[in-house]
Amino acid sequence: MDVPLWAWAATVALVLVLLAFDFVVGRNPHEVSMREATLWSLFYVGVALTFGVVVWTQAGADYGTQYYAAWLVEKSLSVDNLFIFVIIFAKFAVPSVLQQRALLIGVALALVLRTIFIAVGAAALTYFAFTFVIFGLFLIWTAVQLYRHRNEDAELDDNAVLLFARRRLNITDDYHGNKLRITKDGIRFWTPMALVLVAIGSTDLLFALDSIPATFGVTQVPFLVFAANAFALLGLRALFFVLHNLLDKLIYLAVGLSIILGFIGIKLIVTFVHEVVPEVPKIPTAASLVFILVTLTVTTIASLVKARRDPSARAHSGALHGHKKHAEAGDGASG
Repeated sequence: MDVPLWAWAATVALVLVLLAFDFVVGRNPHEVSMREATLWSLFYVGVALTFGVVVWTQAGADYGTQYYAAWLVEKSLSVDNLFIFVIIFAKFAVPSVLQQRALLIGVALALVLRTIFIAVGAAALTYFAFTFVIFGLFLIWTAVQLYRHRNEDAELDDNAVLLFARRRLNITDDYHGNKLRITKDGIRFWTPMALVLVAIGSTDLLFALDSIPATFGVTQVPFLVFAANAFALLGLRALFFVLHNLLDKLIYLAVGLSIILGFIGIKLIVTFVHEVVPEVPKIPTAASLVFILVTLTVTTIASLVKARRDPSARAHSGALHGHKKHAEAGDGASG
């Protein structure tokens, strides 16, 4: 896919305008109502789908399908991010009126970090074809680990960046609105909001390690990878407030995501084998899109049925490494 410079510039400009508009809307701390969150979620879904229509009409159905598949992968993985945001907000007792601002800055950080990852990943795939296999094996390993620890949540105590920040920074006990630093008795202090942003930024960096290879698994066009990531992330703030009370009911989400990641890992390896042995067919993007849609649909329906039959069952984000205290707590979602 030959993407002209003006298309890159227009897309980046659109993303920056939407991000800036989000900051303007959320400049004053306030509790986000369900109506406000739903409208914004629908708006960002509409923007993402409309962008796909443009790709479809201008570049063809194949690239349009690739974009939609990539966006759907990123959107589904972003729901798992929301579990982490809930954990972070609970651990740092973030007031509800400040959560929107934290999410906005977190999304901005994620966009920057993922753009860097996309550039590195695209270069690696272009010059080292074996990167397909490396990405594929990593996604399969991630899928296996996520499935094994599907009934656990990620542990912030394992976050080295966060631990370093806690040791090195002078931090106040109380929040001071959206401020990150204040002066008290002539001494500069960081507020807990700074730690919250460190936690969100560093954990999203870890999420990017599997989400970016997963996106490259359905399209190797950097432009589409960037657009899919950007439009999935832009709607993350509103989606958080829409799904906040529903996350506990998505009991089998980690299972569904592990299946999707495993499938994409296999697809990446098959893509490399096809380059070496052309007789081996690649997995069509359309088939990937259908597989992802079916998996997400079945996962969601099964989760809601489980939640209805067993109100005590709770969803978890899943973890890449087991935690003893979670294992001892039992399994509320394994039925």
